[in-house]
Amino acid sequence: MPALQRDEAQTRARLIDVHRYEVDLDLTQGEERFGSRTVIHFTARTTGDTFVELKPVQLHSATLDGHPLDLTTLDANRLPLTGLTPGTHELRIDATMRYSRTGEGMHRFTDPADGESYVYTQLFMEDIQRVFAAFDQPDLKAVFALTLTAPHGWTVLANGITEDLGEGRWKAAPTPRISTYLVAVAAGPWHSVRTQHAGLPFGIHCRRSLAPHLDADADEILDITRRCFDRYHEIFDEPYPFDSYDQAFVPEFNAGAMENPGLVTFRDEFVYRSAVTDTERQTRGMVISHEMAHMWFGDLVTLQWWDDIWLNESFAEYMGYQVLAEATRFTDTWTDFAVARKGWGYDADQRPSTHPVAPAPEDVPDTASALLNFDGISYAKGASALRQLVAWMGNKAFLTGINDHFARHRFGNATLADFIDSLARATDRDVHAWAARWLRTTGVDTLTPVVHDTDDGHWTLTVDRTGSGDGTRPHRLTVGLYDHHPHTPGRLVPRTPLFLDVPVDEPHTGTGPRPALLLLNDQDLTYAKVRLDPTSWDTALRTLSGLPDPLTRAVVWNAARDMVRDGELPPTAYLDAARAHLPHETDLAIIQGVLAFARTQIADRYLPADRRHTALATLTALSRDILRRTEGPDNGTRAGLRLTAVRAFIDSATTPEGIQDWLDDGSVPGGPQLDPELRWRILARLATLGATPLDTLRDAIDAELARDPSATGREGAARCRAALPDPAAKQAAWDALFTTDETDEKPALSNYLFTATATGFWAPEHHDLLRPYVARYFTDAPALAAARGPALAEAAGRYAFPATVIEEDTLRLGEACLADSDPTPALRRKLVDQLDDLRRALKVRAATTDAVAE
Repeated sequence: MPALQRDEAQTRARLIDVHRYEVDLDLTQGEERFGSRTVIHFTARTTGDTFVELKPVQLHSATLDGHPLDLTTLDANRLPLTGLTPGTHELRIDATMRYSRTGEGMHRFTDPADGESYVYTQLFMEDIQRVFAAFDQPDLKAVFALTLTAPHGWTVLANGITEDLGEGRWKAAPTPRISTYLVAVAAGPWHSVRTQHAGLPFGIHCRRSLAPHLDADADEILDITRRCFDRYHEIFDEPYPFDSYDQAFVPEFNAGAMENPGLVTFRDEFVYRSAVTDTERQTRGMVISHEMAHMWFGDLVTLQWWDDIWLNESFAEYMGYQVLAEATRFTDTWTDFAVARKGWGYDADQRPSTHPVAPAPEDVPDTASALLNFDGISYAKGASALRQLVAWMGNKAFLTGINDHFARHRFGNATLADFIDSLARATDRDVHAWAARWLRTTGVDTLTPVVHDTDDGHWTLTVDRTGSGDGTRPHRLTVGLYDHHPHTPGRLVPRTPLFLDVPVDEPHTGTGPRPALLLLNDQDLTYAKVRLDPTSWDTALRTLSGLPDPLTRAVVWNAARDMVRDGELPPTAYLDAARAHLPHETDLAIIQGVLAFARTQIADRYLPADRRHTALATLTALSRDILRRTEGPDNGTRAGLRLTAVRAFIDSATTPEGIQDWLDDGSVPGGPQLDPELRWRILARLATLGATPLDTLRDAIDAELARDPSATGREGAARCRAALPDPAAKQAAWDALFTTDETDEKPALSNYLFTATATGFWAPEHHDLLRPYVARYFTDAPALAAARGPALAEAAGRYAFPATVIEEDTLRLGEACLADSDPTPALRRKLVDQLDDLRRALKVRAATTDAVAE
């Protein structure tokens, strides 16, 4: 179906103004389809032609001002509206639509735990057309009035407060003027926890089968919600603009969450069935804060076109971390951002697909290209740029500019120019020049300190910069200076830091002896890769865990990570540093981030295959070190450290010994007890290792699924079965992944089951068994993407790609696919990124092999 072109949207916005939608949905027509009736009230400014978008299974009728339209003119997703005259118009559409199993449009899910069904909408970008007819572009805001017919026993949630009219009929309060992609409905036999705050109804909702788990965390979720809500009202002049605040945790959700005004939808993995670390609870809190920021930036004031998506996402990403730190017990959010998010931005910015935070209008000509920009640049780099902006212009001026922006554009649309103009009115600094250098350029700077001792016993510092754009991007940063503790070996003590603006006009002269460790971008206030001078790097390798601040340690670990990726640090040196320092680390975000990079990138991709076993042995030994150091009474942090170490040990195990005993006993000596997540994790690793007879493994998977018949259990079983080192199991998994001939007896996999199966399939341990599937991937993935749409295309590119087959032949086949197969835009983008990551892995492997040979 054709993507909406920017110039088409501009033409339509000049022609019409949309006032109101009256939408009636019938959710009682079976498991596959639902009824959709829409009345659209709009005004034409001049005489002209346009179109309305919808993607029906069947279009029953369409009338414009009472006159029937020719239904045969529906072309793909466009119904022409010709001969419009100036004045008001009424368009009526009656259609039957199809439920989705890919998380797009109106997604339907039946819970295997109890047989209950749920539906919810995800209408982002252009998926409202899957639910009802609309003039689908963000700058045609309107009021939406929804009514629904739902099965008996269901509750209906929507953007506005809903009213049960009886006999299965529900009515939602009309919205203020919002964009089409923000309309939301969630219906089913929800379990709900409701309260009031600041005079508004608040609610949290989940599937009935998750009710005990939501109830266990309800106080925490609602406390974070209230605290963030109050903090936003302290810093924003504009009050919360909607009539209620519901948060629905919904099944098989593709994103982390969606900022529908008044009804935020979250992936229901955030309702924790099993033990999690405090860092994971912090992540949930950040997402709550992030989505609430969107109520102002994205919902109250909305982008005019999709080239300014960063105005939504970068702002919410920045405010999500900042407000959570200011308003809740989670005060170290920026350490988690540095470890878990910033690398996402750095990596994206070094690929061929990189783009400016704020791309030029001509670079986002349609919705298909816009969808590709929901990446590490729009989120992580954009948020980093805003954090740097605050450091550069000051928080007070920044918030003054934000409030000016809200006041000028409330319930309307705005552009980058509007935003920058509002900031410029709040400061005498040249914000327009800053924006040109930060938001309109690509790439990441690398900052390297050059330190020299002077003849008089002091030292000088200059900063070399390479990387981005035209080399003029300014940086305001902190330089940390650290000395060895005079009495405690392995500990470092800070001096008064330096504050530098890069580029540096002249060398800085430091007083006293040269510090043992000098760290650019201490506190991580700018977006740049950093390097350490040789003396500082030597100190870091010996005393990294002795740095007093976790954010400082995160900056050093990120430097090491980037050096490995850039071929400047042997992967084994990173592993050695992890083995030396993680047992002494107290910050869970750092431990989780370092272990994840070591396991998924170094062991699986950057080290030659013949050195992988040694790397895994290092990680299991490291995990045992952490477990030994956390024996004894629980102090709160201990449980999270042990859980992290247990997960890492399971994932890195090279034999069944140990993890099989844990599974048989139902616990790890000294804790934790095995919950469903850990049991499925162990089974997946045992399946991958294949040291147990296959029939025994299959029986164990079946038994565990009987023990845990939930949706998550079903995903765990799919992952385990795909991980079995058996030709028949691999063929069955492949057929399930790439079938495009859906039948009632053999439906295509849902988005979550697809991901689970794909993540179990490609195991480095099964290299020889999997080799024939590499070529098949580059034939079957394009066909799947064309048949099943952007969400499955993205999943196929991210999870089903043969990322662990680090060979030149994989690269050759991928490049040929890009050249000859014409993959859909969503799949093409993922393939471009995956192949670039493959090139990098090949280079790192080659450098490692050469170093060993020498």
